[in-house]
Amino acid sequence: MPSHLLSMSRPVLGALALALGLSGAVQAAPASPTVQPLTITADGAIRRPVAPGIYEAVYSPSTRALYVASAEATTGTQGGVIYKLDPETLQTLGMTHTDDKNFGLATNPEGTALYITNSLDSSVSALDTASGRITMRTKFTERSKDGSAYGPRKVIYDPARKALYVGGVGDPGVIWHVDAETLQVKTVIPNAGKWVTGLLLDPEEHRLYAANGSGEVLVIDTQEDRIIDRWTPGDGKEWLLLNLALDKARHRLYVTDNSRQKAVAVFDTRTGKMTRRLEELGDSLDIQFDARQDRLYVSHRQAGTFSIVDADSLKTIRTYALPAMPNSVLIGPDRKTVYVTIKTPPNKDYSASGAGSIARIALP
Repeated sequence: MPSHLLSMSRPVLGALALALGLSGAVQAAPASPTVQPLTITADGAIRRPVAPGIYEAVYSPSTRALYVASAEATTGTQGGVIYKLDPETLQTLGMTHTDDKNFGLATNPEGTALYITNSLDSSVSALDTASGRITMRTKFTERSKDGSAYGPRKVIYDPARKALYVGGVGDPGVIWHVDAETLQVKTVIPNAGKWVTGLLLDPEEHRLYAANGSGEVLVIDTQEDRIIDRWTPGDGKEWLLLNLALDKARHRLYVTDNSRQKAVAVFDTRTGKMTRRLEELGDSLDIQFDARQDRLYVSHRQAGTFSIVDADSLKTIRTYALPAMPNSVLIGPDRKTVYVTIKTPPNKDYSASGAGSIARIALP
């Protein structure tokens, strides 16, 4: 799911985007506010088409709405759209058309501000959820060793510091610490490995975990904004690590690999060692841990499925068919619902072959 190497040619960018879960990140189509029909899948999920090139989704407590980032990935269309959806019916409540294409999303705890990575423009934007307006934008100026601009992928909000952490896809990758109220860059954490793909915050421990394409998990002290450790699977194999989930009670950090090992690596957070490799889950893109339900939720992009996994036994409880390409996973605010964004296969020019969808799954 990640990757925006603004520096690269479109074919190379598209290929990397496909491998990391950002296919359809090239160009865009006009959004339609018309009511879209819902489909109930054979597994009981509610599904609705939204737009070509959708990516992450977040929920805002302030507006009680879902927000979905879209790159509007149809050849010949510029810019993107942020969709505001009803979390129950999945129908469009509002749209914000943006100059740049949209990928990663985060909110502050109140849900009054939405933070957006504009990966192809090497920038991050802020949206006021009350008005639906973009209020701020910051363009990153750092460059990779080959002179190319970084592609911001993941953005995560740190409530203790009212800060954003943004991962930059490039070689070597960087992580930006950004003031959430001004979007001014406070610190640049360098030498973060090739392509910073995933971020996960443990605010109680003042730790930020970052995954990268070099097969590393970086452990970052957020009080000093510096890398204090680098973990690797240590099995002699080549990993492209993507997204992370943390089970603090069991000291487990889960990290997905969708393209190279097609497995989930499980690290012990006390030792930094990989203790298990979950090959039985197959290719895994996004992963979320729900402490209340004691479950993992995992999207499988190549298999076209979504899994609910028991976090104690690590056995799959149920699998849902969500073709073609399940992408990002969001746990609903009631912890009884999960939302999954679903992409369509790319065309030869890496535009989307159809409208991406969002699925709402009532958890068993």
